[in-house]
Amino acid sequence: MRMKIMVLALLITQAGHAAVTDMASNGFTLVQSAEIAAPPDKIYAALIQPSRWWSSDHTFSGTAANLSLDARAGGCFCETLPGGGSVQHLAVIYAVPGKTLRLVGMLGPFQRIAGNGVMTWTITPGGGGSKLDLTYQIAGYANVSLRGMGYDAWSKAADSMLAEQFARLKRSIETGSPDAKSN
Repeated sequence: MRMKIMVLALLITQAGHAAVTDMASNGFTLVQSAEIAAPPDKIYAALIQPSRWWSSDHTFSGTAANLSLDARAGGCFCETLPGGGSVQHLAVIYAVPGKTLRLVGMLGPFQRIAGNGVMTWTITPGGGGSKLDLTYQIAGYANVSLRGMGYDAWSKAADSMLAEQFARLKRSIETGSPDAKSN
């Protein structure tokens, strides 16, 4: 039993920290954090190529290859859609290679509400690698556009989705593939 607990603790530590850290009737804050066995420049280079690590399941087009991120102020985390369409997921407002990437906007179903979000990726060197932190704060008026569910329920869904993307980025950096290894 003790061995199972130790293995579970190790898996949680390796996966990183994920949580809804703040909740209100008009928004929430999500935080993801993990140690990554890579230098900051390598992490940043991977981060700005979401087509290589973002899950196709969480795109409008159904294909992560349609994602792009122009990592400069005014740049776009965008997706091309079939038939010549496009969607802006987030806009870049602050970019310091190897250190910080800050974007504004609403992902997925949150685009339907009157509000905004701020997503900040921070990379800190240390030890044998770097620490990667992600904070995503969403606030705004959400009437029926969240399908009758409040921010409490949606924060959990958003946290789960971002935790998946965060883990995929970490695996992509450390192993060369975003997909989980099967044993």
